[in-house]
Amino acid sequence: MNLRRRQFLELSAATAAMSMLGPALARAANDPDTIRIGIAANGPRTSDPNYTTQGGDNWATEQMYEQLVRPDDGTFATTPDQYRPTLATEWSASSDAKTWTFKLRQGVQFHKGFGEMTSEDVVFSFKRAMADGTNKPILSNIADVVATGPYEVVITLKNSDVNLLGTSIFLNNTAIVSKKAVDQMGAEKFKTDAVGTGPYELTRFDSKWGTALKRHETYWGEKAKVAKVESVYIADTTARTLALLAGDVDMIEAVRAPGWVDSMLQRDSTLQFDMTSPGSFNTLHINLKRKPFDNIKVRQAIMYAVDRHAVAEAMKPMGGFTADLQPESFPGGFKTEELPPELQYNYDPDKAKALLAEAGFPDGFDFESNVSQREDYASIMLIVQEQLRAVGMRMNLHIGDHTAYHADNQHDKNTLALHSSSYPPIPTQLYTQQLSTKAEVKPDGSGGINYSHYGVVIPGIDDLLAKALQATDYKSYVDYCQQIELQVLRDLPLIGMSTLSFTVARNARLDLGYKVQSGYARWRFHHATKKA
Repeated sequence: MNLRRRQFLELSAATAAMSMLGPALARAANDPDTIRIGIAANGPRTSDPNYTTQGGDNWATEQMYEQLVRPDDGTFATTPDQYRPTLATEWSASSDAKTWTFKLRQGVQFHKGFGEMTSEDVVFSFKRAMADGTNKPILSNIADVVATGPYEVVITLKNSDVNLLGTSIFLNNTAIVSKKAVDQMGAEKFKTDAVGTGPYELTRFDSKWGTALKRHETYWGEKAKVAKVESVYIADTTARTLALLAGDVDMIEAVRAPGWVDSMLQRDSTLQFDMTSPGSFNTLHINLKRKPFDNIKVRQAIMYAVDRHAVAEAMKPMGGFTADLQPESFPGGFKTEELPPELQYNYDPDKAKALLAEAGFPDGFDFESNVSQREDYASIMLIVQEQLRAVGMRMNLHIGDHTAYHADNQHDKNTLALHSSSYPPIPTQLYTQQLSTKAEVKPDGSGGINYSHYGVVIPGIDDLLAKALQATDYKSYVDYCQQIELQVLRDLPLIGMSTLSFTVARNARLDLGYKVQSGYARWRFHHATKKA
């Protein structure tokens, strides 16, 4: 067999990386009773759902844990009525949406013989997430969680929340864990030997290799069809790609860069690609403390100079267009034609040049900005750089390490800061994290991700956000969210640059049992089947 130099280098890199995974990888290559996914990271950090910060770890927690309610597999619930009974069989809310009562499913067994789930476990799971973990701010609206019987809990809120199922119930942090297991093991050991109620239970946690799970034989629902799941961590892109092409893994986290899907299909036309829609929200923060970006005409010039349709098209099939911050399929989102004409910002470089002249920059200007070297970040900002240069805004773009980029952003060291996050159809989560004054970035790194200083340099949306969060009916909630979207388009502290699907490349021998349409960047395997 003749190898070209590029293929040889790829094979060498893959061999080096694969050798670190151990002999078990090859033995299970075509085992119909094992689903193996290649994770784009160096190793698992935790299997406790209250502490996961690395997205890849959630592939295991998604199989091991469950919440009181969930949406259908492969989707986000876009309205409250789309949540399905899971560990709760029914629920109700008071008229002011401040008191929520959940009736629990009886007979649910924890993994490893830790017994039946009761209200004691539910109260424990919520209170530990409220006291510690990665989502304390979002859970801060919960005043108390009380057991009113062995199979009933009541959650009381400080302020109304008509979206409680989405904001606080269907979260990794509020997945139900075994109180007895935590008490016996201790919190630290539980992080790598966790116990849930899901269709798979943990059998191995190896910080250098990955995680292994087996079918939960006393699962309350339909048992998983495939007996085992393995998440193997392969950070190297080439090694991960070749592991899929060689059949050593069934699916991998994809590279979100222009042309990657087409290049993979050229190598294996039978590959399947599962994509969430909308996926990540790519937002461009304009630092209002840096001149001349404090001038609204300059910010409007950016909107007319950047062809956001072209950005989305370049990232196809993963990229998607947003007329404002929220996709049109999400609450609060608009179609372009639904916006007032002056807020549609259709691509118009001549208008951008005219606005720059009106702002006192007929010859344009130079400025510095940073971006991550990660493929999706760099690709988008290089397109933006070219489009801004065409109207005279000459951006000297510094491309650097992904971790260092985010650290610099959190210390207020950027001018146009691209940010990428996945959000459920709860618009107030993005507004709270990226636009509220309490999330303003601080030079010492103690602030949030409002990198534009919106609400501090100029008035923001705090009042509208408070009204949305305290709405007692869903229609009012959406109305306030749309008012926020319009206000942001007038002020332009933040631009919705595109959405970008989270993508997995999958061998056709593995059938998930449902179509991935939207949702967080992980999905369940309990309905999956696999051919040898």
